[in-house]
Amino acid sequence: MSYLDRVSECNTFDLQRYLAFTIEGQRVGLVRREFAALLARYPQVFDVNHEQVLLAPQLGDFAARSAAVEPVLRELAAHGHILGWRDEPLAVTESFSAAPLMQIERAAANHFGARTFGVHMNGFVRREDGLHMWIPRRSRTKPTFPGRLDNMVAGGQPIGKGLLDNLIKECAEEANIPAAIARRAQPVGLISYCAEVPEGLQPDIEFCFDLELPEDFAPRNTDGEVEEFQLLPIAQVAELVRDTREFKPNCALVVIHFLMRHGLLPPEHPEYVELAQRLASPTLPLT
Repeated sequence: MSYLDRVSECNTFDLQRYLAFTIEGQRVGLVRREFAALLARYPQVFDVNHEQVLLAPQLGDFAARSAAVEPVLRELAAHGHILGWRDEPLAVTESFSAAPLMQIERAAANHFGARTFGVHMNGFVRREDGLHMWIPRRSRTKPTFPGRLDNMVAGGQPIGKGLLDNLIKECAEEANIPAAIARRAQPVGLISYCAEVPEGLQPDIEFCFDLELPEDFAPRNTDGEVEEFQLLPIAQVAELVRDTREFKPNCALVVIHFLMRHGLLPPEHPEYVELAQRLASPTLPLT
């Protein structure tokens, strides 16, 4: 196995299975053909043809689109076609800096192949014997990737909230990190990937943060989503990422990003150049 294996696992998809999802002439997602057939039952909201799924043109603004789509999604969820409803709205947008065209329930985002955004934070400690990283194990009751290893703090980016504010909220919920400490987290770049998942397509951009913590700090989960935290030597973390599939796939990429930035995966490494290129700019097939 290799670090590049982890990147490849997050960037596999078959576009022949999908139709473009379009709002006002902008391609903002990709819908699996089977799900498009369900949307075709709601012609007042979705216009489905053999090439694309269009949002009805009479839905002319953010509010009208959001209001029309939500009851459709709730009905599909009630019939078991959308699982894990969270009441967490995400923006559907052409890019992170563009105005959202509508909002959509997080559980439905992958069904539409809508680009999503998130915050991921590596928490680490400097000790006399080198860097150590706090690694949580996800609860075995979580609907996605139960029992897998994760970044110290991570969460999707909801609509209407700033990145740092979202990170501070996630720090409190997932690791009991006080806001005064969480604010010290440093933005260090991003990773992007596009993965095929059971619901559809997941084209994600994750904003990465580092937080250096004191040796006497011990995280504690408060929302029930983490089974345990371990403080592991960074060499062990690197081996787990490279040689196993213990990490949730996108979280492995965030760790690789950390290893490269901290000189633990040096430029001389035979995979370095390709890793750097693919972590930052894989094909996100929405344009």
